[in-house]
Amino acid sequence: MERSTGRGVSSNDPVLSSYILGKTLGIGSFGKVKIARHILTGQKVAIKILNRRKIKSMDMEEKVRREMKILKLFMHPHIIRLYEVIETQTDIYVVMEYVANGELFDFIVEKGRLQEDEARCFFQQIISGVEYCHKNMVVHRDLKPENLLLDSKNNVKIADFGLSNLMRDGHFLKTSCGSPNYAAPEVISGKLYAGPEVDVWSCGVILYALLCGTLPFDDENIPNLFKKIKGGIYTLPSHLSAGARDLIPRMLVVDPLKRMTISDIQHHPWFQVHLPRYLAVPPPDSTKQAKKIDEEILQQVAAMGFDRSTVVDALQDRQQNHATVAYYLLLDSRISTFCGYLGDEFLETTESGAARMVLLAPSPVPHNEGMGLQSHFLAERKWALGLQSRAHPREIITEVLKALQELNVCWKKIGHYNWKCRWFPSYQDSSESSDLSFENEIFFGKDDAALMSPNAVKFEVQLYKTREEKYLLDLQRVQGPQQIFLDLCAAFLARLRVL
Repeated sequence: MERSTGRGVSSNDPVLSSYILGKTLGIGSFGKVKIARHILTGQKVAIKILNRRKIKSMDMEEKVRREMKILKLFMHPHIIRLYEVIETQTDIYVVMEYVANGELFDFIVEKGRLQEDEARCFFQQIISGVEYCHKNMVVHRDLKPENLLLDSKNNVKIADFGLSNLMRDGHFLKTSCGSPNYAAPEVISGKLYAGPEVDVWSCGVILYALLCGTLPFDDENIPNLFKKIKGGIYTLPSHLSAGARDLIPRMLVVDPLKRMTISDIQHHPWFQVHLPRYLAVPPPDSTKQAKKIDEEILQQVAAMGFDRSTVVDALQDRQQNHATVAYYLLLDSRISTFCGYLGDEFLETTESGAARMVLLAPSPVPHNEGMGLQSHFLAERKWALGLQSRAHPREIITEVLKALQELNVCWKKIGHYNWKCRWFPSYQDSSESSDLSFENEIFFGKDDAALMSPNAVKFEVQLYKTREEKYLLDLQRVQGPQQIFLDLCAAFLARLRVL
């Protein structure tokens, strides 16, 4: 039985008549958070119940209002979603996305330092969310693992925008805020700052924490801590890879004018490794998203008794009502983080019905002086091949593996719809193709000479589910000559039956 903590809220409360309330997830300084189920859609949500009197007494009204105003506008797979705000004379009910796995901070504490691939996956998601904030003229100013939540699939959700602020061209910010360990030198020094550069610094500290399990700047004595931050005094452990050892110092540059930008980070070779296609092609801004309405979800909402044209108008005007809340809950439940947030521009390059090739041009890596990496590392470019189909995933996989086998491509399954592959051109016309299939031995341990060849190509194959019930097959080069990878793509297409 739950102990009473003041004015309780039951599922019979008329204010929350659209929800069935469950257990309390946590209790904070001016309210609590409960899990709830939305009655019309059956989706789980988290409801923050904020006591107005406590908020006012703690002078937190502006912080709460700012966070709600920003999150109402945001629609991104790695930013916590706000569905609606319900206000009464005594309380404010903030209905938000339910995030099951807690804070990234606890994840790091439990596991210690992460392997680079795992840390990179988290970092790619964080940077994608931060980029979205900056494009919408919002600087977070309090990025830290405690404010990065993990959903049931351990995907990052950026939360707590209470210290964030809107950026305006030509205007600088001065407020010293955020956690000292993650704060940029210019912030703790009380200097003027534009905004994005302080989030980049915080992201650098977070990346260090992910890869090292400790903080770069840490001291129980606050003046000593500030001295370390202002001087950029920290050490890089020897276990870090060359790419990570290059990236982190470029983010933790004391001079904000010389610090990397979000765009620089996204084009860095270390960041580009295994970059999911939906992150390489970011979603459109919130205004464009509001105008693009999913017809299937709209029909489901209309079937609940809402007028179709009224729902469309409400969605386009970004109104909050029972119909729009139901729409976004249904939309988010259908679109998983890893399969439905491809950019509109990318989706529109494909045709419905048959599979079609989408060849994405390589992203240039900017050359910065003094990077300290080999020239071939700097010259890396990323090519990818995308194919879209409405066929059943089982049919797509069968046809893909047939085509790969005909080319003597060796593969290893690393997920339900994900394979690591190797290809060596000299084997293309070999009579041994029937022996080069699942978990085969040539490329995976017994033919080291082939692996060492400069012509060997490593690539990954991933099948995603997109919006409109389509499936996207993504082939992305990991290592090897670009031209040979393109030759492989051409040969693969020639052998692939159109689905």
